[in-house]
Amino acid sequence: MIRPVTNGDTSTVMSIAETSGLFDADELEEVRQTLAAYLAGSLGDDHRWVVHDAGDPTGVAYFAPEAFGVGVWNLYMLAVLPDQRGTGHGAALVEHVEAATAAAGARILLIETSGTPPFERTRTFYDSLGYTAEARIRDYYAPGDDKVIYWKSLAA
Repeated sequence: MIRPVTNGDTSTVMSIAETSGLFDADELEEVRQTLAAYLAGSLGDDHRWVVHDAGDPTGVAYFAPEAFGVGVWNLYMLAVLPDQRGTGHGAALVEHVEAATAAAGARILLIETSGTPPFERTRTFYDSLGYTAEARIRDYYAPGDDKVIYWKSLAA
């Protein structure tokens, strides 16, 4: 079941983010602050956090519209517990995000990730879901760490 994040999910969501290995300490603090702002209602109605709940949350996604793109949304965060990878929870979360954003008028969904070898599995995952690696910004995150931007049309 995929459902909105609640206040009671905070520690579990942060645990998922921490154990995913996708975020450094500064990024984890940004996740914590953004989640707190969402739960406080200060991000706006279009910012959404959801969890894949299989008895306990096993994955999390955060998505919101692009400020300057008509019908463009961003999947800012997707993380699944390491022992749950490959079980379909991540794909289910992405499918939910696609459906929710399309229902909100999205025509394009963007996802950004790192171009480094540890993120190869992540990039392969997005490729398998029909996303196109639309752009690469060299040395974006750090020297030798490119930003890869994935794109998918949500038009029927």
